[in-house]
Amino acid sequence: MIPKRYRPAAVASLTAAVASGSLLAPPAHADAVDSGPRKADRETVATFARIADDVLSRRTQALVEDHAGRGDAGTGASTTRMSGRLKKDEDAALRLLSDRKARLAKLGEAYTKADTRVVVERATITGRTATVQVTSSSTLTYKKVRGDEPATTAFSTRQELKLTGTKDGGWKLTTITSRDDGPAAVDEPSAAGVNTIKDDGNQYPDGTPASTEYPTTPMPSGKTGGAYDYSAMARYAERYWSNYNPAYRKFNGAGGDCTNFVSQALKAGGWKPVPGSAYDYRNWWYGSASQSTSWVGVNEWAWFTLSNLRAPNLSSVYKLDVGDVLQVDFDKNGSKDHTMLVTYRNRRGMPYLTYHSTDTVRRSLASILASSPNARYFAYRT
Repeated sequence: MIPKRYRPAAVASLTAAVASGSLLAPPAHADAVDSGPRKADRETVATFARIADDVLSRRTQALVEDHAGRGDAGTGASTTRMSGRLKKDEDAALRLLSDRKARLAKLGEAYTKADTRVVVERATITGRTATVQVTSSSTLTYKKVRGDEPATTAFSTRQELKLTGTKDGGWKLTTITSRDDGPAAVDEPSAAGVNTIKDDGNQYPDGTPASTEYPTTPMPSGKTGGAYDYSAMARYAERYWSNYNPAYRKFNGAGGDCTNFVSQALKAGGWKPVPGSAYDYRNWWYGSASQSTSWVGVNEWAWFTLSNLRAPNLSSVYKLDVGDVLQVDFDKNGSKDHTMLVTYRNRRGMPYLTYHSTDTVRRSLASILASSPNARYFAYRT
């Protein structure tokens, strides 16, 4: 039996939009231990949002070329008070992102501007400790190195912040942790978290890894017209990368929504369902009450597409074209972890990918390789 790779999805409930700015006028908080957590008031929520905006904006700005971008977030010292350990961790994170920027430059990519906005989803206070869940939405503007890069790439991430009240009535940030179950975002300094899946001893068509060697000359895609509408796949993905299609169930927090999203786009471009048992990887379908494991599972999708000769492997990631699929095994443990769809390709052959679970649109292959240089990649011609 093919193992399931998902669980029932969970969603956040409370949202409160706030404007970004400098850290001002922190609210008073209780000195005594409360009987239980209480919701933060509006003023306190705004303070938490400014703290998150300050820290997360500095991460994104670290990827922007020098002397460019958003001045209020990218220059000068942080206005956020942090614990000693977190301060060291954030300084290290900014250095890692600066190194990533240098790797991107070698691949011919740079960003000229960064913009990050924060929404507080939930904020509770217990005694002198606050737990805050936020979503940050960021946009990076591509520098026109060759001239046909997309205008921007955008992504959404979710974090949980822990803060401790200070004696003067302010707040000190002690931890900030990603709540995403997808790959590391463009501005996420840590490696992607993965779930190790035990092999049940059966043999599956796992495919052949693709070369990531950067070509000295643009590689032709080799793609010709056929039965599928690749532009429709790309249009679907770029329409629903952030605003999910309500016609489909979501699997965020349940192993990730990445393959579910790519399956939707492939269907929009003409892929036909293969009916049968939901747990047989040779079948691929979505129904009103359930779906095949190959529709939502990263590995199962690969097994389906290779066993059905639906999408063969490519020898190089730089052969990917619009409508093609890229999968990643982040820790090379033999289990693929993430699925993405190419929605743009420039003249020099650089693919740009769109995906769910760390919702992202038009992220360059260069950025993905720079973030996870030691991963194993599988490219598919759809």
